[in-house]
Amino acid sequence: MSALTAVEQRAPGGWQIATVEAIRVETPRVKSYRLRPPLWMPHLPGQHYEVRLTAPDGYTAQRSYSVASSPLEEGVVELTVDRLDDGEVSTYFHDVLVEGDQVEVRGPFASYFVWRGESPTLLVGGGSGVVPLMSMLRHRRLTALELPMRLLYSARSAEDVIYADELGADAVVTLTRSAPPDWNGPTGRIDAELVARVAYDSGPAFVCGTDPFVEAATALLLAAGYSPERVRTERFGPTG
Repeated sequence: MSALTAVEQRAPGGWQIATVEAIRVETPRVKSYRLRPPLWMPHLPGQHYEVRLTAPDGYTAQRSYSVASSPLEEGVVELTVDRLDDGEVSTYFHDVLVEGDQVEVRGPFASYFVWRGESPTLLVGGGSGVVPLMSMLRHRRLTALELPMRLLYSARSAEDVIYADELGADAVVTLTRSAPPDWNGPTGRIDAELVARVAYDSGPAFVCGTDPFVEAATALLLAAGYSPERVRTERFGPTG
């Protein structure tokens, strides 16, 4: 394991009650929640936590959310949540949860879709699929800025770009539905030309988004010369 991600990894424990330290609005439908669990353990960039809500009658709703923060942010975990209209957990986070509240969590989980310092690394995200990729990008900026890493990010409009203030020169953002008059970046869905602009001759590609997005992006990467073993994917669905 590379020194830059040589964090102590233990088996995830049971459920624990984390305190909401801060809430940040990312877009009209996305917020980031800074949580402090009592028994924190460092994650690997790309891992996720499970969140559970329990009603007074015992009914529970559970959802997995990718970690957006770097494991170097000791003691805290940042989860970025996209509000889904029919999502039991996401609507609670957006409409009810405030700073100082507590929420039940456990983790971190996952071992395949994690960045362990490989380079060069291409990140390809659609919508809120950028969240685990942001953990990778943030961690690389804190530990090994000299390692090549690029993010290709597809969002519907400028107001839907998550982490807009910190993407910087490492990212190429394309807007698929609408773009402001002063937009200088690409528009439309990710295509072969965009992939060719950011592709590397070696190293892994991490792709995260909905099923259709992952399928399309993976096909483009394979056509651009990526072998299947270089492409790692993470998919999310509409449940929430």
